Amino acid sequence: MRVKTDNLDARTDLAVHGVRWDAPVRRSKGAGPSDDGHLVVDGANAALPLNPDSPYTLRDGRVYKGRIDLGLTVEPVSRPKFYDLTTADGVPYRKIALLHGRDVLATTVVQTCIRYAEDQRCRFCTIEESLKAGDTVAAKTPAQLAEVAEAAVRLDGVRQMVMTTGTTAGPDRGARHLVRCVKAVLDAVPGLPVQVQIEPPGELSVIADLRAVGATSIGIHVESLDDEVRRRWMPGKGSVPLAEYEAAWDEAVRVFGRNKVSTYLLIGLGEDPDELVDGAARLIERGVYPFVVPMRPMAGTLARRDGVPGPRASLVRDVSERVAKLLREADMRGADQEAGCAACGACGVLSAAGA
Repeated sequence: MRVKTDNLDARTDLAVHGVRWDAPVRRSKGAGPSDDGHLVVDGANAALPLNPDSPYTLRDGRVYKGRIDLGLTVEPVSRPKFYDLTTADGVPYRKIALLHGRDVLATTVVQTCIRYAEDQRCRFCTIEESLKAGDTVAAKTPAQLAEVAEAAVRLDGVRQMVMTTGTTAGPDRGARHLVRCVKAVLDAVPGLPVQVQIEPPGELSVIADLRAVGATSIGIHVESLDDEVRRRWMPGKGSVPLAEYEAAWDEAVRVFGRNKVSTYLLIGLGEDPDELVDGAARLIERGVYPFVVPMRPMAGTLARRDGVPGPRASLVRDVSERVAKLLREADMRGADQEAGCAACGACGVLSAAGA
């Protein structure tokens, strides 16, 4: 596999500093990295911060820094046709699911989280802000998701779907609703690769239930393996012991298979980079893909409110390059997951680094 080390600096800088651009497809709030515009850079999905102060601009299908053509081709993702439709029960499709990149349909099936009070909230998350803004609905039904997924595949060529959820109060932490949603979508669109994303459920049997209804891959996102960092950055979620994550990862690998399980690791939370990479290596040994991405202090987060900056581009490159090397040595590629954040790769630079 040829690694594009010649443009990795530029790709990393874009991931951190973003572009000056009016994106036709964008997301400004929600779960996970956002405040971004969606485009295709050198043939790969990229979700880049929309930053009026960025030194980077787009024109004539290329990326420029001032007058310098960086040698990267770029194609904006067009507004999808399914955004113009409304569900049978009267909800605009774009309030049910959004296009990410050129071919990924993404939805947060429950847009509220029991951990969203300020003393519990993850400092990088804005899951409830899109709900407050009226851009989505609190809970999507299986029927709504099936209707939107069918249209997105038929009209816009969507090739994979990601379903995440805010944490609920039950012992399954929201996973049972995902079982119903995955089943409905795959009844409507057989064969569509679907990734589900959950916290470690108190009932590990639900992981097998998700696989049984057809989920292709699963993300169980820890964001950091450092307990001090977890307490500081995600006090509610950080109260879930790492042992619960390890048990859930191991069960997920047993059920879904090696390299069908992933977890986010965020660069820029203050974790020692060598320890972050060592943690990624341990995850790879478990069969779990560590999707390392830069933390983005986007509008609406506690990080932005408190003036916490994002990571340096040099740090993002260093960590991403080292983790990519480990993944290549283990023959684990994000694209092989078929669906999900690692398969899409848009929020980080692992794919540009060869993983």
